[in-house]
Amino acid sequence: MKSQKFGEQFATMFGLAVKLAGVMEADAIMVLVAGKTDWEQMQKLAGKLHLLVVAENPEHTTGAADLGLDLIILDGADTPVHDRISQALLKSVAEEILSPGASVIAVYSGFDPARIDSVSYVQLEIHLGQLTSRDLRQLANRVPLDTLKLVVDLAVDIGREGREGKPVGTLFIVGDTRKVLQNSHAIGLDPVKGYNRKERNLRDPRVREGLKEVALMDGAFLVSSDGTVEAACRYIDASAENISLSKGLGSRHWAAAAITKKTTAIAVAVSESNGTVRIFQDGEIVLRVEPFRRAMKWKDFDHEPPSSSSDAK
Repeated sequence: MKSQKFGEQFATMFGLAVKLAGVMEADAIMVLVAGKTDWEQMQKLAGKLHLLVVAENPEHTTGAADLGLDLIILDGADTPVHDRISQALLKSVAEEILSPGASVIAVYSGFDPARIDSVSYVQLEIHLGQLTSRDLRQLANRVPLDTLKLVVDLAVDIGREGREGKPVGTLFIVGDTRKVLQNSHAIGLDPVKGYNRKERNLRDPRVREGLKEVALMDGAFLVSSDGTVEAACRYIDASAENISLSKGLGSRHWAAAAITKKTTAIAVAVSESNGTVRIFQDGEIVLRVEPFRRAMKWKDFDHEPPSSSSDAK
């Protein structure tokens, strides 16, 4: 079993985190570990502070739960530290370990993977954009939250920035890829075809930037649950029968509603007119994100059915 010695370096950084938590009145200290360590010593230094242990391997947390420490096990490995912190925060809110408005001191290996060398202060209200536990729970059973956040963040960037000063509308379909492929067809040259999976994964910033460049192309991007872009330029064949949307929403949003009604996928649509990002599940809009030039805010959607079919174009 891999261990991570709670030596002088680790203890010093953790001690700084405890002091910072007191000054900033933080709600918790979150420690990202790469192996089993001295949980009793860590808990002793933390005192009455809420201590949260994060690891990619369950074996690395052996003994921590026995002391009553809260645990978060991350999905996947070898992801950038910023993504691991984001995923840990998402899971902690989804599992109601932390509140969406909590402030956290994160302790982690930011530069040298073999050493705990970094401390950060994170306000979840800013970092997660005011996500609520209810919002997270209703989406978590379909797509991993870290994957969904990657897609939504990318969609918000596209909605806010556009491309070369021009507004851009686009559509991402996340999860249930096999069935989505069966209910769609290619309508043009697929810009992601021929690349290996690593070169198509949204966890790579270069991939996200590349998708921004081709977001103007017609059709939807299909993204698997692990964040890999499986296909692009897909026309959705699913029927929009018995689906009701608000006035003014166009074909992109109808396609998003239709495919999520037909499959278990989640759709993320960017409106070309104002950059608003809408998230669809089971044929309905469940969340809306306004891409203002500040921390994004996810909010409930107020349903307003159209007065007639001719209004929803």
